[in-house]
Amino acid sequence: MKFLVDVQLPGTLARWLRGRGCGAVHLLERGMGQADDVSIWKTASAEGRILVTKDEDFFILATRPGDPGRLLWLRMGNCRTQDLLTRLNKDWDVIETAFSEGQRIVEVR
Repeated sequence: MKFLVDVQLPGTLARWLRGRGCGAVHLLERGMGQADDVSIWKTASAEGRILVTKDEDFFILATRPGDPGRLLWLRMGNCRTQDLLTRLNKDWDVIETAFSEGQRIVEVR
């Protein structure tokens, strides 16, 4: 799986995903820190990447009829990076299975 990590999330998350064997890049690594939501969404979709974000605006984009983009929507509120990684590690098998079975939007609370 390939991921594009949104700017409000830590770069550590992209490194964590790469450590799990995923192709992951953070928006800041791409120089896209100031990019608008539509450009970010189009980039992720064009590259076949799952966008990882906390931003509800991307959920709205993902639910448009016919939109092929994929979203890992983190809904756990503000938390420390280690707490975020611990939660993802706990839920990773479910997340990975959901995407491999064709789910386009996976929500983590």
